[in-house]
Amino acid sequence: MKFSLSRLARNASVLALMLGAGMAAPAFAQDAAPAEAAPPAAEAPAAASPDTVVATVGGEPITEADLSFAAEDLTQQLNQMPPDQRRPFLLRVLIDTKMVAQAGRQAGLADAPLFKQRIHYLEERALHSAYLSEAFVKEVTEDAVRADYDKFVADFVPADEIRASHILVETEEKANELKAELDGGADFATLAKENSIDPGAANGGDLGFFGKGMMVAPFETAAFALTDVGQISAPVQSQFGWHIIKLEEKRQTTPPAFEEVAGELQQQLLVTTYDATLDQLREGVEIDIPDATLKAAVDAQTQPAEAAPTE
Repeated sequence: MKFSLSRLARNASVLALMLGAGMAAPAFAQDAAPAEAAPPAAEAPAAASPDTVVATVGGEPITEADLSFAAEDLTQQLNQMPPDQRRPFLLRVLIDTKMVAQAGRQAGLADAPLFKQRIHYLEERALHSAYLSEAFVKEVTEDAVRADYDKFVADFVPADEIRASHILVETEEKANELKAELDGGADFATLAKENSIDPGAANGGDLGFFGKGMMVAPFETAAFALTDVGQISAPVQSQFGWHIIKLEEKRQTTPPAFEEVAGELQQQLLVTTYDATLDQLREGVEIDIPDATLKAAVDAQTQPAEAAPTE
């Protein structure tokens, strides 16, 4: 199912928030671009329990679990320091945090209504991540991603691509002169290097492979009208000047290897799994938004793209 851009953007933002909070997506052995995970918090004692106390502050413990949570929050900072400095850094941060938290508690801040609301919000975020983590482990498997890849390959429609070189000049007169030289047997690459005003002139005018829709229309039409490798077009005009085009190679596109697209397919499956989970939960809960304008805006971001209003 396709969803509206606003819904996909919202879901992608939520997934990024979850991953950034240390809720890593399932990792595959052959992922081309695995999600960045929190680095090890440094060398913890072998087989240390999450409940193991590593320090106390004012009689309150800091545990191995606390170090892991802090590592998830401080991934960027940890990635910038040597491994042997990470554990001391995290413990220092936790000690400072606990000291300040104790002072805030003594000042009565923990009883403030706004603080309690923030704690409630953070608790719901953590439950949100924990619940979805279980759904991802079940649904976003390597087998599921490979199944999506197999479908992608089965549905793949090859497209024509050509490799062409060109000579670009400012006037039709100059283009006709060069075309006459080419018809007389002159070397295309040499004339391109000597005459073309295109930045690729130093490479003999070679543009590499490209497909339809990648070049300006007059150039594309003339280039794809060439049928035989080595064939040279008549001068054709675009907004850039006058082109003479030589067909170098022809081919059809092929599906990328699994390893090249596994990361992207995994992210797509994360989003669809997230949507499916929300849709299922939404069926069993009543949602009331008193502000009619806000409700309409929220509904517009929730509905599938095919049902969304078009401009």
